[in-house]
Amino acid sequence: MSDLHTNLTLQSNPENVSKVENFVHDVAQRYNLSADTHGNILISLTEAVTNAILHGNGCDCSKSVSISLRRQKDALSIRVSDEGPGFNPTEVPDPTCSELIEQCGGRGLYLIRHLSDECRFMRGGSTVEMRFKLC
Repeated sequence: MSDLHTNLTLQSNPENVSKVENFVHDVAQRYNLSADTHGNILISLTEAVTNAILHGNGCDCSKSVSISLRRQKDALSIRVSDEGPGFNPTEVPDPTCSELIEQCGGRGLYLIRHLSDECRFMRGGSTVEMRFKLC
């Protein structure tokens, strides 16, 4: 891992989500992250990669998911990109509304948005960028 930029590419197989934990552990050690920041990155990145594999690439093993981490002055910026058609994040329903509160699933974007300090979508929704401030 470079001090400023780190990449990881995963084949779109749900079993590969488990590789996110080691990636985040290495990042946490390299940047001496607090337990809270480590946990927020782990949950957010796991959700983003899971969404990219399942929804973006449809578990098509011929497609991949790319993770790109950049150290910025006061933050870590993490991008997750898939090879799918993208989506409109504003059309994803709020999982905390009364009609959906007891439904299984549908909380990934909610978690990403609430655990990261900033979240934005690019390339028609096929890339999500999350920023986590460094203390």
